[in-house]
Amino acid sequence: MQPVTPVANPSPETFAGQLQSFRERAPVETACWLDRRLEDREFARQLQLVWDGSEFIATACHRKPDLLRQLVESGELWSATSSADYPGRLQAALAAVDGDDGLHRALRLFREREMVRILWRDLAGLATLRDTTSDMTALADACIIGALSFLARAAERSLGVPVGTASGTPQQLLVIAMGKLGAGELNLSSDVDLVFAFGESGETRGEQGATAGASTGMSNQEFFTRLGQRLIQALDNRTVDGFVFRVDMRLRPYGQSGPLVFSCGALEQYYQSQGRDWERYAMVKARVINGSGETPAAAQLMSVLRAFTYRKYIDFSVIQSLRDMKALINREVRRKALHDDIKRGAGGIREVEFIVQAFQLVRGGRDRRFQNPVLLEMLPLLAAEGLLTAQDATALETAYGFLRNVEHRLQGWRDEQTQLLPRDATGRMRLARLMGFSSVEDFTETLARHRQCVRDIFNDVVAQAGDGPDVDDGQREDLREAQQVWSGRDGDATPLVSLGFDPAAQALEILYRLRDSSAVKAMHNDARARLDALLPLLIGACARVENNVETLQRTLNLVESVVRRSAYLVLLTENSGALEQLVRLCAASPWITAELCRHPALLDELLDPRSLYTPLDKTVLQQELQQHLLRIPVEDLDGQMEALRYFCSAQGLRIAACEVSGVVPLMKVSDYLTWLAESILDYTLALAWKNLVDRHGQPGGVPAGEVPFLIIGYGKLGGIELGHSSDLDLVFIYDADPDLSTSGPRAVSNGVFFARLGQRILHILGTRTPSGLLYEVDMRLRPSGNSGLLVTTFAAFAKYQQESAWIWEHQALVRARAVTGSERLAGQFNDLRHRVLIRQREPQELRQAVREMRAKMLAEHLGNDANDELTGGMFDLKQARGGIVDIEFMVQFALLAQSHQYPGLTRWTDNIRLLDALAEFGVLSVDEKVELQDAYRDYRAAAHRLQLQQRPGLVPAEEFAAQRAAVRAVWKRLLGAL
Repeated sequence: MQPVTPVANPSPETFAGQLQSFRERAPVETACWLDRRLEDREFARQLQLVWDGSEFIATACHRKPDLLRQLVESGELWSATSSADYPGRLQAALAAVDGDDGLHRALRLFREREMVRILWRDLAGLATLRDTTSDMTALADACIIGALSFLARAAERSLGVPVGTASGTPQQLLVIAMGKLGAGELNLSSDVDLVFAFGESGETRGEQGATAGASTGMSNQEFFTRLGQRLIQALDNRTVDGFVFRVDMRLRPYGQSGPLVFSCGALEQYYQSQGRDWERYAMVKARVINGSGETPAAAQLMSVLRAFTYRKYIDFSVIQSLRDMKALINREVRRKALHDDIKRGAGGIREVEFIVQAFQLVRGGRDRRFQNPVLLEMLPLLAAEGLLTAQDATALETAYGFLRNVEHRLQGWRDEQTQLLPRDATGRMRLARLMGFSSVEDFTETLARHRQCVRDIFNDVVAQAGDGPDVDDGQREDLREAQQVWSGRDGDATPLVSLGFDPAAQALEILYRLRDSSAVKAMHNDARARLDALLPLLIGACARVENNVETLQRTLNLVESVVRRSAYLVLLTENSGALEQLVRLCAASPWITAELCRHPALLDELLDPRSLYTPLDKTVLQQELQQHLLRIPVEDLDGQMEALRYFCSAQGLRIAACEVSGVVPLMKVSDYLTWLAESILDYTLALAWKNLVDRHGQPGGVPAGEVPFLIIGYGKLGGIELGHSSDLDLVFIYDADPDLSTSGPRAVSNGVFFARLGQRILHILGTRTPSGLLYEVDMRLRPSGNSGLLVTTFAAFAKYQQESAWIWEHQALVRARAVTGSERLAGQFNDLRHRVLIRQREPQELRQAVREMRAKMLAEHLGNDANDELTGGMFDLKQARGGIVDIEFMVQFALLAQSHQYPGLTRWTDNIRLLDALAEFGVLSVDEKVELQDAYRDYRAAAHRLQLQQRPGLVPAEEFAAQRAAVRAVWKRLLGAL
């Protein structure tokens, strides 16, 4: 953001008069000095601009001529000052001060000097808006902390040291900066909004008593109240030297009627039990300006404030609160005729702040990036996340910068806190020139354009639900019908008939069942109001789908599951697009409905249809997962596990949405689900490895940076054919000497280390947390099954596969592949797999073993129906003869029987490409390949559809009769009768 370039004052007579006045008041030497300096045209230009633009600076220079000379000769007017410089400067100014009067005078003289410097640089176009607000913030921080340190030392000398009862340690007054000071955006003549706190209750102890344990009897509460009062007086009292900063304490709990100072415990209790929405807005910018990051009390306090400010879920309830707050401001603007107020008026600074803070409060609990209090740093994030268009974000940034610069020029005139545009012609012309305009008309037009832009975006963000531009008259009429049904109690289903529900009586019964449920009856008034706002919108949205009664039932099941967390109700009320997506997905799939009921946080994923219907490839998935987890410390394993579960559920919802909408075909659905599992396993292994290495050190004999561990995927994961809710068949192997020990202080043997690594991976994947589990994991395919070691050395795994494995285990190896871990170990596994699979086997023995295993599976899954092949006239897509398992067994048999002759068969692990390879090498005819691939795709597509409808994998017997016959014919040729 560039500095504003002002237009010079065209009145040399006024400037000449100011110079003459300066010469009359200044010492002769200083007057001569100024005349020499005026030979520098740039200095003369700046002096005229600054004196014309700030009566405050002109008065200060005339009253204290040497102040101007000191600032010029030191070069301070033309060089930026680091925030770290202010405490040192103030410390030097306070070095010889004694007593409160001396403190007050020193603070005010210091503030005056710095204000002249900061305002000069701002008006002369030497500083950007960020430079000016950063300088003002650093100045205020230094004055508050310097005054507090001075006063605290004096208070402790006279009253004793405040000590916490619980910890026995000295306590300090913590100063919480709110508003623009808290955000580092303080303007030129702003109040400082403060809240005072201290760590623990207790009593003061005299210097000798602190050692002996004696007590003076003054409570910490009284001590810090007195200290806070003296601090306010030091900053706020107006003396002959002016003031330092006006102090506003009204943002503390209970406002002006509450105690001046609170313990951290009392603050936490207040915000948990009584904190209001406007206080959450205020806390977005809260900052402990002394002790932050240095004392446990400061860290605890900020943790309490963040927990109050940011909900753990997506919280759209703040939007209505924002509407209410803005309505109060609008009434005040009308009552006080403040339409020319560039802060509170329409399209003013406050509306820009509300827009940004609304998004922060909505999302800050889930995503810590939104907890940044600096407004100009938030706008690019809102654009990057698609919450604002890039055009709107840029427009708001430009408008905000313009408005804040106008504010500074208004306040810099007389060092007054004002945001009202001048009403006199001279003042308006001066303001226009200072903003770089040659005419008042041009300035006024530009200001109006920026304010209208802010107003339009603000209205878009806080538009009332159901009043958006996309709502036509027909939908408004539907909304009135729906409101009539929900609010009425006469049992009249006529409005539902008008809306198209069939049968309408059943829809009415569903609605009344929800309304009369114990969960709804137990709702508080605010939450019930949110439900009443949502239901008419939901009824109208359900009316527009084909299976409207069924969809209404599904969506109301979701509503009932979240009524105690009514922020989700607001999310749907405030976002018509999200509501439409919810109804669309619930209409298509009860499985999706059930997922949303289990994980309501996934409703956030409905907000952006662009991402909802655009699944990610593996590379982007890995990048997004890393970004998603970056916000949580690696040491916080519980937090990491919760975030992994949310990410997995969110991406699974995205893939299911693509499937039911027909955006992605079946085979790509499996690809996406497999990539998702692989990305989760990649991250899980890295997380578990770091956790174990941090605890035990690097495994012995393993170079730093190497992870000699491999996760092998079998079955659907190995075959890149995962479905929704598929479990993961995994085997863990490692390559290190099990008898060596790790390098850390808690050393264990390598064997123990890798066993714990496997256990930690299973814990991360399979532990049921409040968000459920990531994946069900099946480890039975490891050597010796459930009786074998959880984690096996590569040498032991190779020996088992070559010497002890059963035929069915080699069948499973056909669909096994390295999923994540050591590339070196993956290469060794691939070589081993190839050598095992191309081993020549006796055909008849192989055929008999495969048939026996298939018969065993039929008996196990179909029982008495194994010979009938059908259950109740239904065909089991997976298990029945001629189904999915028959195709898989034929592929495995053919590969095991023929790969010694055609080693290229071992290249693939998925059935479709394996069938291609079998046809390529002549093991299957082209017709057989096509028939089996078509049947396999048809079966899997049907199974996916049924899964999303939460129905078992059964279809009427006649539905796939041709496919079953073709599969059985190939079976008979390859393996004979079962």
